[in-house]
Amino acid sequence: MSIFKRFLASCLLAVTALSGAVSAAEPELSVQLWSVKDDLSQDFKGTLESLADMGFDAVEFAGNFGPYANDPTGLKAYLAEIGLEASGAHVGFDQLSDDKFYQTVAFYLALGADYLVVPWDERAFSPDGVADVAAQLNDVAGKLAAYGLLFGYHNHAQELAPYKNTTFWDYIATHTDDRVVLQLDAGWATVAGKDAAAYIRKYPGRTIATHIKAGLPEGTTGKQTILGQDVADWAAVITAAREVGGTQWLVVEQEEYPEGMTPLQSVAASVDGLRDIMANM
Repeated sequence: MSIFKRFLASCLLAVTALSGAVSAAEPELSVQLWSVKDDLSQDFKGTLESLADMGFDAVEFAGNFGPYANDPTGLKAYLAEIGLEASGAHVGFDQLSDDKFYQTVAFYLALGADYLVVPWDERAFSPDGVADVAAQLNDVAGKLAAYGLLFGYHNHAQELAPYKNTTFWDYIATHTDDRVVLQLDAGWATVAGKDAAAYIRKYPGRTIATHIKAGLPEGTTGKQTILGQDVADWAAVITAAREVGGTQWLVVEQEEYPEGMTPLQSVAASVDGLRDIMANM
């Protein structure tokens, strides 16, 4: 399936370049493991099995591989055993430096990941650094393409701050190749006061993996950080992802946990809320 998805992604990006729009298959559900980072550190396998029981198709890694840190093939087999796969991973630029590049590529190829995404770089929201980030994204994306791996960047609210009459995020999008994945975090877009669906439509075919997270703008009352109980128009986001985003993965992320709820309980409530939203679209 991973090989097929990489092939599909390349086809979608080619269609985007020709027509400005894409039509993708129904995205599958993944979960960013940062959501349950403490649980994962305490009980790696038990936590993954709990996520599998919630019905996720895949997980997105964030640096914790439990007892499989040196055994990506074993980790892939374990995930398959419990009904999961690796959709992708968050990886810093430092892990793709010349001295670590081949080791990193070999690990994620053996794991079966479809994409690698940089989750944070302070240069990306700095007038003095954003151009360097864009250039580095282009460079690494080109190198990883030779191995069938997609590469991109993930936003926080800071990248959506004003810059040169647009935003830092727009600068990155317009100064990188179409093959560079724009992993839009719709939750942070909401916090920043931006229309996440509009951003997906603005850059067709580039939102291969979308972070689906409840984010509450400052001053919000009567809502909580559970999908379906927040303020975002998730139907519009998912429709945009389906119609033009080229989105293969809707990646649930939970960074805040309502009072009285554990991280796993919060993730379960959010994915249930997401399914309800999708069922009623």
